[in-house]
Amino acid sequence: MDIEIAAKQLEALGNPTRLQLYRALVRAGDAGMPVGRLQERLGIAASTLSHHLHRLILTGLVSQERQVTTLICRANYPAMDNLVGFLVDECCVDAGDVPETKGDVA
Repeated sequence: MDIEIAAKQLEALGNPTRLQLYRALVRAGDAGMPVGRLQERLGIAASTLSHHLHRLILTGLVSQERQVTTLICRANYPAMDNLVGFLVDECCVDAGDVPETKGDVA
């Protein structure tokens, strides 16, 4: 994963409202959730929700689909998997490369 994309996604999720919004969409599963239900669940103004959704859509973490008169929002699970993978795939890879110092206790 490109580090710039990861940084933008992490920055977007760094806002408490957007993180709460994203978690609600992740919990909703593949069916997603209508914007109106998201607004009710989060208890925020429509304009505020729209702003936060826009940021998540720009980073590729969320998608929207119009179904007749309802706007459905969905978490982009492949993007989430890529971001989480970026963070954990190389966990502890360099752990054996740390040189010992005189103060280290075996």
